[in-house]
Amino acid sequence: MLQAFSFSKQERLRKRSEYLYLSGSGRKFHTEHFIIVRSGEVTGQTRLGITVSRKVGKAVVRNRIKRLVREYYRLHKKLFGGADYNLIAKKGADKLLFSDICQELDKVLIQIASRMKC
Repeated sequence: MLQAFSFSKQERLRKRSEYLYLSGSGRKFHTEHFIIVRSGEVTGQTRLGITVSRKVGKAVVRNRIKRLVREYYRLHKKLFGGADYNLIAKKGADKLLFSDICQELDKVLIQIASRMKC
């Protein structure tokens, strides 16, 4: 049971080369506060990377956004279908509450899942 709510090393994009490959070959989806890059191939293993640049805010703000996105991923793993994802925060993401992040990402991930099944 605890395994289902974890965020292990196997579920993370960790190397710069993985981020570069994903940004070059992945498909981008835009929301008001995030860019979601999803790999084209389904690997069965979902991996997540989170990118928050200094344009968004200082270190405390960037770390808060990453913490909230990781928590969202932990609680909503089923929406991420066995592929690699990179969630990139845009300016203004620092103002979001956890519930706002949930609503925004729920909406776009459901759209992505429906598009990828076609």
